[in-house]
Amino acid sequence: MVKLDRNSRFVVFFLIAQMAFFPACTSAPKYEGSAEQYDDIVLTTKVHEAIIDELSLRPFEINVRTVKGVVELSGTVNSRDDIDKAMAVARSINGIRFIKNDMRTQGTGDY
Repeated sequence: MVKLDRNSRFVVFFLIAQMAFFPACTSAPKYEGSAEQYDDIVLTTKVHEAIIDELSLRPFEINVRTVKGVVELSGTVNSRDDIDKAMAVARSINGIRFIKNDMRTQGTGDY
């Protein structure tokens, strides 16, 4: 058996105490968070597929990101009409809480 000096015994005691008490402070993952994340993935996929299905929007790389039901569209398109079309396509998807437009038109930087 290894003989520990006073400082080593304190360190061992402290580490054992941390292992005993700190796991109680962590929270278990909630199913709501997982379900919410899954719902965001589904919404992102639906919006992205709907944009790809719209022939006039296919030439553009429109990015779709969803957090807690809020869909953000970003990328560069040719005109304000393209932005409006992408927004309309996104609005047609059920379950979206809000749509944030971060798309720009080429050359002007307009939103």
